[in-house]
Amino acid sequence: MAIISPSMLSCDFANIHRDVEMINNSQADWFHIDVMDGVFVPNISFGFPVLAAMSKHAKKPMDVHLMIANADPYIADFKKAGADMLTVHYEACTHLHRTIQQIKANGMKAGVALNPHTPISAIEEILPELDLVLIMSVNPGFGGQSFINTAIEKVSKLKSIITAKNLKTLIEVDGGVNLETGARLITAGADALVAGSFVFGSANPTQTIADLKKL
Repeated sequence: MAIISPSMLSCDFANIHRDVEMINNSQADWFHIDVMDGVFVPNISFGFPVLAAMSKHAKKPMDVHLMIANADPYIADFKKAGADMLTVHYEACTHLHRTIQQIKANGMKAGVALNPHTPISAIEEILPELDLVLIMSVNPGFGGQSFINTAIEKVSKLKSIITAKNLKTLIEVDGGVNLETGARLITAGADALVAGSFVFGSANPTQTIADLKKL
């Protein structure tokens, strides 16, 4: 059964507490929090005060996805703000192994995200150190984009490597996830699905999460 991580980037910012409680009371497993700096991606989103406020009410793990140019100086701050898992972008980290070590030293699970153009081979050496790999199935920065179909092949390829190496690394996919693409991703080997506009834009978000959970 897939892990479902609704993306708070698509929630109603004027009613964040209400939407946090909706996730708490749903079948969702994690809260997916996208942090953007306007440098690595052309958008700015949540900062530490909002993350900390959400974590006070969240009853499920905080799955924090950093789309920022330089994560290293802020890793301890994300732990303090409530992050349980911290995912950094391969494309943004000059010294990726050091960054992963720093995340773990601060008591969080460590993930690496790959943009649509980045091959799986880029992280093969560091894969044994990772708790999760986040495959971007849209270009990072904005919600509501169309699914990039090559993500299916990337998931399948990554699953084969994880299985061959006998690792426990989870595969998470973010972007354009709905019931149709979600089913294809699960079949390919995905463990966790991030869904934003598909959940929060639906008439009944709780039911939509339940439907994703059945995939």
